[in-house]
Amino acid sequence: MSDRIIAACDGAAKGNPGPAGWAWVVADTQGRPERWEAGPLGRATNNVGELTALQRLLESLAPGTAVEVRMDSQYAMKAVTQWLPAWKRNGWKTAAGKPVANRELVEQIDALLAERDVEFRYVPAHREDGDHLNAIADQAASDAAVTQQAAGTALGSASMPVPAPARTSASRSKPAAGAGAGAGAGAGAGAGAKKSTRSRSSIKAKFPGSCPCGTSYAVGDMITKLDSRWGHPGCASALEA
Repeated sequence: MSDRIIAACDGAAKGNPGPAGWAWVVADTQGRPERWEAGPLGRATNNVGELTALQRLLESLAPGTAVEVRMDSQYAMKAVTQWLPAWKRNGWKTAAGKPVANRELVEQIDALLAERDVEFRYVPAHREDGDHLNAIADQAASDAAVTQQAAGTALGSASMPVPAPARTSASRSKPAAGAGAGAGAGAGAGAGAKKSTRSRSSIKAKFPGSCPCGTSYAVGDMITKLDSRWGHPGCASALEA
């Protein structure tokens, strides 16, 4: 049995560049989540979010820690494991002779890696059968990008972030119950709400986000425009009631 703890980190940018955030989650040697942290980055790229997430994760681990880091960003992993030695030899220039992007973050990660025993593992993102720790980090980073607020175990968050697919499936039943109650109270009001909902066009979400009802939606979920924001189609009638 390995004595290496397991961790995951992820970054998010709503627009790339756009409102961005980072997050990490640390588990025990069996993969059971124990603590997490997430934070905002203002307007930044997805690559900055990914690198910042790794940097903040490594900072949270004591020197000498043996850890398996799971990531869905091949850019961030290759930057600090494959491309870094050549960049340093070339005076922080790429093979094309251009300055290395995000050099400051890469240098900080390089220094942190030198003091920790890190194994990297790539995990695919946004898959129902994907890595659970990565899904937690992905959701926390997305929430931080949307809210632009820090959160985590050390800041008093009592529970782990729930990945969007799980929260979305639970939340979809709530607007339906509200719509049913409205129809029972008055047939005219119920019919009007249904007509309004049907008239709205829905699309598949390209990015995870937060619905005005307070819950999240995931990539691939059907969403519709609700005033100035996007959200669950079933929330339209509740917002208009």
